[in-house]
Amino acid sequence: MDDKLAELHARNFPSAQDEALAVKPVDRYAGPESAYRLAFTDEAFLLREELRPVRMQLELLKPELIQQELGIESTIVIFGSARIPAPEDAQARLQEAQAIGDAAAVARAERALGMSRYYDEARRFAAMVTERTRDHHTPVVVVTGGGPGIMEAGNRGAFEIGGKSIGLNIVLPHEQAPNPYITPELCFQFHYFALRKMHFLMRSIGLVCFPGGFGTLDELFEVLTLQQTGKVRRRPVVLVGREFWSRLVDFAWLVETGMISPGDEKLFSVVDTADEAWEVLCGRYGFDASPTQTGHFADDI
Repeated sequence: MDDKLAELHARNFPSAQDEALAVKPVDRYAGPESAYRLAFTDEAFLLREELRPVRMQLELLKPELIQQELGIESTIVIFGSARIPAPEDAQARLQEAQAIGDAAAVARAERALGMSRYYDEARRFAAMVTERTRDHHTPVVVVTGGGPGIMEAGNRGAFEIGGKSIGLNIVLPHEQAPNPYITPELCFQFHYFALRKMHFLMRSIGLVCFPGGFGTLDELFEVLTLQQTGKVRRRPVVLVGREFWSRLVDFAWLVETGMISPGDEKLFSVVDTADEAWEVLCGRYGFDASPTQTGHFADDI
C-alpha cells in the first residue's frame, strides 16, 4: 500500500537537481566557450548584465524561502556602527595607545571606549528580545547587518542565551567577514543594497538604531521616510543614545523650518538604555516588561 501511495505522489519529471547531477561532461563541449551547460548551472550565463532581473529575484527569494522554512515570522532590527568596539577591545586599544605615548591615539581610544557602552547596550537588548519572546506565540528574532561593532553585539546577545539571530551581510570592497555569532543557516549575503533593505523590513516589528555613520543613517532615514509617506505600516523606531542623536540631528529645527510636518518627530522614540528600548516595544506589543536576569545582562559580562 505504501508503494502505491508513493507512486501516486511521485514526480512526473526529474528535479532540476537530479538533472544537474545526471549531466555527463562531454570533452568536446567542456571548454569555457561552450554553451552546452544547463542554463541554471552556468555561472557565466547567470552573471550576464541582461540577467540582473533574475539575480534580483533570486536575492529576494533565497532569504525569504529559508526564513519561511525555519518559521521566522517576526524580527527586531538592530542598526548601528561597525566601528563601535566591544568594551574589552576598546580598553585594550587604550592601553596600547598609552603604552606608546601617542596623545592623539590615546584621545581616539578614550572616545572609542566611551562609545563602547553602546555595544553592551545592544548586546543586552538582543538578549532581552530573544529571552522574553522565546515562549511567545510568535518568537521575535534579532536581525542585524551581520558585520562587526553594534551588529556583532546584536547577534552576540542572542547567541549567548541560546537564541537564533539573522545576519544580512553585504558584499563591499572593505567588508569584513560575518561576525561569529550569527545562526549559520540564517547568515545571508547580498549584492543589492535595495533587496537587503527590503529584508530588514519585511518581517520587522520594530527597529532599534544605535549610534552610527552613513550606513546607519541611510537605513534609519529610509525607514522613517517609508513610514512618513505611508508606504509601510508604522512600527516602533527607537534611537538609543540621547546625547548622540540630539547633537547629530536637530529634529525640532526640521519641524520649525517646515522640512517635516509637526508630528513627524513622533515617528521615533529616543532612549538611553536597552531597558528603555524594551519598554517602548512592550508598550506597543504587550510583551513581558518585568525585570529578569537578562535585564541585568551587562552587569555579568
